[in-house]
Amino acid sequence: MKYVVLIGDGMADYPLQELNNQTPLQVSHKPHMDEVAHQGINGLIKTIPQGMPPGSDVANLSIMGYNPQKYYTGRGPLEAASMGVDIGNKIAFRCNLITENKGILEDFNAGHISSLEAEILIKTLNKELNTGKFHAGISYRHLFLYDEKISGSFKTTPPHDIVGSPIKDYLIPEDNPPAHTLNNLILDSKKVLENHPVNEERIKQGKKPANMIWLWGQGGKPHMESFKDKYGLKGSTITGVDLIKGLGVYLGLNNINVPGATGYFDTDYKAKGEYGVEALKDHDLLFIHVEAPDEAGHAGDITEKIKAIEQIDAKILGPLLDNLPSYEDFALALLPDHATPIPIKTHTMDPIPCAIYSSLNKGDGVSKYDEFSAKSGSLQLDYAYQLIHKLMSL
Repeated sequence: MKYVVLIGDGMADYPLQELNNQTPLQVSHKPHMDEVAHQGINGLIKTIPQGMPPGSDVANLSIMGYNPQKYYTGRGPLEAASMGVDIGNKIAFRCNLITENKGILEDFNAGHISSLEAEILIKTLNKELNTGKFHAGISYRHLFLYDEKISGSFKTTPPHDIVGSPIKDYLIPEDNPPAHTLNNLILDSKKVLENHPVNEERIKQGKKPANMIWLWGQGGKPHMESFKDKYGLKGSTITGVDLIKGLGVYLGLNNINVPGATGYFDTDYKAKGEYGVEALKDHDLLFIHVEAPDEAGHAGDITEKIKAIEQIDAKILGPLLDNLPSYEDFALALLPDHATPIPIKTHTMDPIPCAIYSSLNKGDGVSKYDEFSAKSGSLQLDYAYQLIHKLMSL
């Protein structure tokens, strides 16, 4: 039996006036997604347990078959694992390079700064600031390790949730002693970065400067049983995002590196499809994650979201559907990890559409894959962390 879980990050949305009150999924040309819905069973499921933040970390951990309420400790340690950084007993924070403008968080990704430019800035931060240690990641996504213990309530805010807001309103509440130190670190980073040659050159080129850091998603090292031990399956991941790779490390999955997988609009969809088909030859289960629809949602870009959905359909899902029948039995699940609606430009806790196409089951009469068609399906699944068991029981 072969299993595939295809995750279009942030793919779900709300009806938009610009699309005649339809969602991007409803208007996209996606014959293969519609075929999965037509041949399979459909429904709306929750990827975010009640009371937890609607982040990709929580949602994808859930989709991979682990109850976040039991296993989740924070986003930072997951990204650390993908970078090969053993955090030990330290606290790992996700560290964004952001654009600050007159006290406002203008851009949570600093104009998608290049990894080369970012690495230079991270090295400078380590040289000039003496609190903790920074580790360079990809583009605007980096890591910060903090040596001191953090106890009790400690709230940080994802920067993509507060674009256009005053930074001072979303600093870490200082009811916990380390908060003052970390807030100073955030504010002091501007003194280091704003006149850096990298940013001076970016401004000359009409690009947004990466003139401040933002710390969030903190946590200690999680302890999780391997996917093989939990489900008895040899699994792998294909993604361009450190977060998903980090989950793969902790779960003992094989992270397959695909050339051109960027985690942005320019990701190589065709290569992901080709590597996915190849991975099925010696893996029982494959998670394929595509970040581009989420990036489009954060940017409020309808055109790019539709384009991402159509590229996933044509270049990833199409080849998989062509290949899967060569195996005696198979099951494929199609779903987003969460909604990232264009109107609000951030994640929500809305239930998301899930379609499961199996060689062992007949369809339930749903003919389209979208947020509204799924409501009339027969899939009875409350939470996404039950998905793997569901696939294995078909």
